Amino acid sequence: MSRIPGRSRVVAAGFLLPALLLLGALVVYPIGYSVRRSLFDRSDASFVGLDNYLALVTDDSLRTAVRNNLIWLVVAPAVATALGLVFAVLTERVRWGTAFKLVVFMPMAISMLAAGIIFRLVYEQDPDRGVANAVWVGVHDTFAESSGFPRARPLPVHPLKAAGGGAFVTKEPVRAGVPVLLPLVGVAPAQMPQDARPARTPHATGTGTGTGTGTGTGAGAGTGAGTGADITGTAWLDFTRGGGGKPNVVDPKELGLKGLRIEAVRDGKVVATATAAADGSFSLPADRADGAVLRLPASNFREQYDGVEWLGPSLVTPAVIGAYVWMWAGFAMVLIGAGLAAVPRELLEAARVDGANEWQVFRRITVPLLAPVLVVVLVTLMINVLKVFDLVFVIAPGSAQDDANVLALQLYRSSFGTDADLGVGSAIAVVLLLLVLPVMVVNIRRIRRESRR
Repeated sequence: MSRIPGRSRVVAAGFLLPALLLLGALVVYPIGYSVRRSLFDRSDASFVGLDNYLALVTDDSLRTAVRNNLIWLVVAPAVATALGLVFAVLTERVRWGTAFKLVVFMPMAISMLAAGIIFRLVYEQDPDRGVANAVWVGVHDTFAESSGFPRARPLPVHPLKAAGGGAFVTKEPVRAGVPVLLPLVGVAPAQMPQDARPARTPHATGTGTGTGTGTGTGAGAGTGAGTGADITGTAWLDFTRGGGGKPNVVDPKELGLKGLRIEAVRDGKVVATATAAADGSFSLPADRADGAVLRLPASNFREQYDGVEWLGPSLVTPAVIGAYVWMWAGFAMVLIGAGLAAVPRELLEAARVDGANEWQVFRRITVPLLAPVLVVVLVTLMINVLKVFDLVFVIAPGSAQDDANVLALQLYRSSFGTDADLGVGSAIAVVLLLLVLPVMVVNIRRIRRESRR
């Protein structure tokens, strides 16, 4: 300014004055007012000093917000930058790289509010509605057998009783030639196997032969032999839709419990097993099961796997961070891709000629040359995550919002909530400013270094 003539200084100041007035009105004054307001109580009548700042480390909800902000600051920018770097490098090696970049960058065109609504549905607990749980349950059920009849149970009049641990056993041992009835209730029609057929009424089965001879003198001889068939029975849903059925009786409209596992147990050991057919019928070898009790193991009745509670207290913060990464990984990819385009190709080719593999080229050549760009992306995202509010407010349900709390959300709740305290709200705003300042200083120094080159 000392080298500029006086009249030119006046002209320059005149052009700068509107910007300075806007800067003072929209930035300087609000900062000054927030600092002053943070030193007063709720009513702005009494000076409380640093008490509002001490509340940030003494109040549980405020402590949670500070802890979650630190998690956001460390995890979200690093993950988004790493994914952006991987995408930028890989898309250079495929023909459809431009289309892939478009798809990855597209979430940036969506507002935070819309993204929050999308991921609130993605993380829905019900697998029939939430995409994340639908995939998770599908993978789980591929490797783990699911229960066929959750909540199924016998009635007190049924020939079954509880055996502990969720299993049921027959009240009496079974005998060859005597049909076994295994009725259950409590299975919703929608949970019945689609190929279940009307239950078959069991019938007693058995065969026997005998011969004998005798004389009037009192001497006689006789022989006899008998064989019994397998132990048979029926497991069915003892419930007639619309009413009219009788307990312990296989009525015409009642369906078999296809796939129900039945075990014959003697002296605490399983001696035979069977699985009910589509009409509920089953059979067990008499030579092993005769005199044993039949058990319906608990594996038949355990609750179906409903997936992960993504928006529960323990996973809500990682879930919201996942939504943020989905949005901002495209931003990181575009900036890093622009920096990658400026990397001299001869250096990469020279490294390959010298015998370096692709991982060594990436780690020792590509990443160091992209370091300035990576710092820009990382710093930008760090500033951005300190202000995150929309995603947490929309995605986290009311029951888990305290566990997902961050400083920006707590600033809103403390300033405009039902129990508003503008003193605490202003203190949070000042803390956010202090957290952003070091990151901004690093960014400004980097820009100045770049401008001197």
